[in-house]
Amino acid sequence: MNEITGRRENTRDRLLELAEAAVLQKGFGATSIEELIAGVGISKSGFFYHFSDKGELAKALLLRYIERDNVILDELFAQADALNEDPLHGFLVALKLFGDMMGAMTEVHPGCMVASVCYQEHLFDREIHALARDGVIAWRRRFRARLDAIVALYPPKLPVELDDLADMLSVMVDGGITISRVTRDPVLLARQIMLYRAFVKAVFLGA
Repeated sequence: MNEITGRRENTRDRLLELAEAAVLQKGFGATSIEELIAGVGISKSGFFYHFSDKGELAKALLLRYIERDNVILDELFAQADALNEDPLHGFLVALKLFGDMMGAMTEVHPGCMVASVCYQEHLFDREIHALARDGVIAWRRRFRARLDAIVALYPPKLPVELDDLADMLSVMVDGGITISRVTRDPVLLARQIMLYRAFVKAVFLGA
């Protein structure tokens, strides 16, 4: 990578970081190109070198957010699998690690980019909507695969649809983010994750 290419990539990364913080704080509609270029210290033409319009910026933000979340989940589950080969107890370990990670936050979670897109869906085209939907479905499939492996060894003690149980983790995380921001409680999200963990344990092991 030459010096010019490195500077361009660094500028793009800075734009994405600043845009993500602004969008999560006040929404995509309230985030302007002008504030982003002022924050990064480039011209408007410099912005359009990296992104053809705000829609292209939204796409890049969403892809970046989903990829980062997937990396975090990959690492958590890999660590859990290394600690416990049993599918149920490995899943419980992963949830504990996830809860500990969220509990270590000293500030409230900044927010979810997928939720931000959903809340202002009228601002985006079908491609952005599809990316958000695909991200959510991918999380469902990830957790459902774990639950399928668990069911093979631990028949549920409670009647439950596995897709719903898989979605429940995303629901509790996104809901926990919202409530933690409203209440300014940085560890609320961690408590919600641990409640989900307790429910999963009850489903497969009984109360």
